Amino acid sequence: MTRAIPTLWSPGVALDERMVTYTVGDDPYWDGRLLRWDVLGSLGHAEGLRASRILSDGEYRSLRAGLRSALAAVERGELAIEPGQEDAHTAVEQWLTARRRDAGERLHTGRSRNDQVACDLRLYLKDTLLGLHGAALDLVGVLAEFAARHRRALWPEYTHQRRAMPSSVGLWAGAYAEGLLDTIESLEDLWIRVDRSPLGSAAGYGVPLPLRREAAAKALGFAGLDRNVATVQGGRGKLEAATLFWCTQLGHEVARLCQDVILYSAEEFGYLTLPAELATGSSIMPHKRNPDLFELTRGRAAALEADLVAVMQMKSKLTSGYHRDFQLLKEPLMRGLDRTGDMLDALTHAIPRLGVDPKRCSAALAGGSLATDEVMRRVEQGSAFRIAYREVAAAVGRGEAFVAPPPALIVHRRSGIGGLGDLGLRAAGARLRTARRWGNRERVRFERTIGRLAGRARKGRAPRRPAR
Repeated sequence: MTRAIPTLWSPGVALDERMVTYTVGDDPYWDGRLLRWDVLGSLGHAEGLRASRILSDGEYRSLRAGLRSALAAVERGELAIEPGQEDAHTAVEQWLTARRRDAGERLHTGRSRNDQVACDLRLYLKDTLLGLHGAALDLVGVLAEFAARHRRALWPEYTHQRRAMPSSVGLWAGAYAEGLLDTIESLEDLWIRVDRSPLGSAAGYGVPLPLRREAAAKALGFAGLDRNVATVQGGRGKLEAATLFWCTQLGHEVARLCQDVILYSAEEFGYLTLPAELATGSSIMPHKRNPDLFELTRGRAAALEADLVAVMQMKSKLTSGYHRDFQLLKEPLMRGLDRTGDMLDALTHAIPRLGVDPKRCSAALAGGSLATDEVMRRVEQGSAFRIAYREVAAAVGRGEAFVAPPPALIVHRRSGIGGLGDLGLRAAGARLRTARRWGNRERVRFERTIGRLAGRARKGRAPRRPAR
């Protein structure tokens, strides 16, 4: 069946309806998240056209007024992707043309839907990544507080899933805080790539117009350009994969944290306790207190890795230039970003509510966990390390127990930087504050640009918007 279906790329041509339905797919759903950014990107594009003298001042003012009205309509929920509209670009241009025909018909001058969606995605990523950056730092903060609160609660740590040496709940939580910080800080490198404007590259080969690409980039608050126009389409999927890799590293950290909580809160360990409000029950076993929140976070981290693999597979076997496959990158990207935010928010809520059973923790230190302490005690009394090691190993083999040193002495004997006696939480706190300053600075810079484009510029600090 063929009929006239409105698109931006084949006006007035009868198209096969089944072909259009299949090729559009569920893109309007994911593109709905880009509507706001499509309007804002168009406002920046209009400034670039005026700076390039392709639009007169009057034409620019008319286009700007129409786009600002469109932005307000998006925010009121009055401008959405309607049935029969394949994407955000179609929805915005048709809405604008219906109200300001001349402005609407000038909107697409000097660009393609290819660099348009690349611009939309970068604005969306800047907003979303700043939200995730803040959410990850919130989780670091609660882990650091948990570590400080339980810095003296000793328990055994494990290698090969066997008791190894004395550790503490504080050391454990502090390690996850620092591990997350390592990933969080790496966002600054990714940000350099997100913070480049693709506008003016069109379908990957530029535009036969005297465009001042840097003017549109400046108007949208980008720090620079993807300079080679073919880089933009050649890099599609690369930026999405880098973003999801960053998210996956956060996911790996929180999945390991969740696995520990699941294990250590089990009856066989009992080091950690789940409050009733954080546990689920069983429909048949009335005694159950299940760690579903932590299990589902572990599962979502695995699914997040699958989102990354989907992007990697889609982009890895394509020649240069644009391919329609790129449309399918939006779903795993946005789904993965959603999953990351949900995981971070859930754990930030849950971690402060975990309990610690100091008696179960302390009791688990008996026996082999103290063997290395006994070796070092003998070394300090004059024995050679290897002799002391063999003697203690023999004693362990005979089933002999060692007298546990006082907890304070166990901590004192590990006074090196980053050990039980010095968790390094002050240094971690300094890193956290530095990362927050970076995130706040970029958020203010971004929101001021958006406010100016929208005609809502205000002095002082810009408000922080939620990631989604």
